[in-house]
Amino acid sequence: MSETTGRLVRLPGLVLRCAWVGLIVLGYGLLIAGSAVGARLRRAPGGRGLRDGDRWVRMLTRLGPSYIKIGQLLSTRRDLLPEEVTTPLGRLTDGAAPPGRRRIERAVREAYRDRPWPFREFDWTPVASGSIATVHEAVTTDGRHVAVKVRRPGIERVMWQDFTLTASAMSLMGMLPKLRKMPFKLMHGQVGGAILRQLDFEAEAASLTALRANLVRSGNVTIPAPLPELCTRETVVMEFVSDLRRFEPGELDLETRRSVQRAVLGTVYEMLFIDGLVHCDLHPGNLYFDLNADLVMLDAGFVIQLPDAVRRSFADFFINMAMGDGWMCAQIVIESAAEIAEDCDLEGFRTALGELVAETSGAKSGEFDLARFAGRLFDLQRRFGLFPAPEFAFPLLSLLVIEGMIKGFDSDLDFQAEAIPVLRRRNIPRDAQPAVER
Repeated sequence: MSETTGRLVRLPGLVLRCAWVGLIVLGYGLLIAGSAVGARLRRAPGGRGLRDGDRWVRMLTRLGPSYIKIGQLLSTRRDLLPEEVTTPLGRLTDGAAPPGRRRIERAVREAYRDRPWPFREFDWTPVASGSIATVHEAVTTDGRHVAVKVRRPGIERVMWQDFTLTASAMSLMGMLPKLRKMPFKLMHGQVGGAILRQLDFEAEAASLTALRANLVRSGNVTIPAPLPELCTRETVVMEFVSDLRRFEPGELDLETRRSVQRAVLGTVYEMLFIDGLVHCDLHPGNLYFDLNADLVMLDAGFVIQLPDAVRRSFADFFINMAMGDGWMCAQIVIESAAEIAEDCDLEGFRTALGELVAETSGAKSGEFDLARFAGRLFDLQRRFGLFPAPEFAFPLLSLLVIEGMIKGFDSDLDFQAEAIPVLRRRNIPRDAQPAVER
């Protein structure tokens, strides 16, 4: 642990943070439970669901950015959670309460303390406010219209404290008999470390540049260009994209909905199976339409570069799942496992996974549920003693988020079949890839 990190996670602060989290969860938990009990006794739920959704929003907002991120991801799963919960949670994607103007201005001035002030105009009222940053409209001294993403003051300390507390919780979970062999520490280091990297805005600017370079062939995705010379560890400056619409079916006709769904899936599949540079956070605060109903991707904070071995294994698993080859899917899981228990029943695992794949092969959007499939796969791995590399969490997370968002566009699309054209190019070098036609 570095000296700077050590200052952020000193014991007194950790104790206070732990107590604060516990009190908030206990208080709101009692409110939500009491509301449920009261509604059951009255046998008339009324507006309880909406009130409980609002309580979840207030609770997660008070807990801080790491918990707000959980709410953002849950808001995309309208197929799994009731609308009374997901609609309020949707406010967390870009409608979090911003810091006061003085705090924002102090943070921006501090970010540019060692260089000339680069802005001719700066709107201190955010155009969007998320869990980690606020976004502001500005004009540079040379006249460029830009968006400036500003890291929330004090956010680094809170996120490091939460990272340390969740690491302790993972260690405790690893002591339970049924979970003793699970690589919780490794998984926490990978996923928690990726969340912490969202604090590094210079890295985010580099991810924006890489995503633009990778997805330029798609032709239907706009990613704002960063201005590297103006970016700092606390700010990302990028071109301003105007006239955006929220990513939802709305009044789009069926043909346009299907076109949008295929475009989103094609983009995500390119990231997962070809580039290995994966956006894990495409919630409605980061993904929009322009006036032509083409996609606009605004944020690159939670972007992960998969090891090539993980990219290949995930792609091979997906194509064999789409083809209904459960035995080969099982073999890929076995060969890519981070650890295999000594008493693992490999043949039993092959049989069980084969049955699972047979159930889901060829399922349409309205029938296939990735969350349940992933849960059953995870349970099979736990039962038979096969533990996956923690990096596999990132492509699954990316697909889980986007699946929840696009299911409402068209329930007849075959998620797996749409991946086949991209998967067939999975072993072709990027510079030899043909342009993608939509």
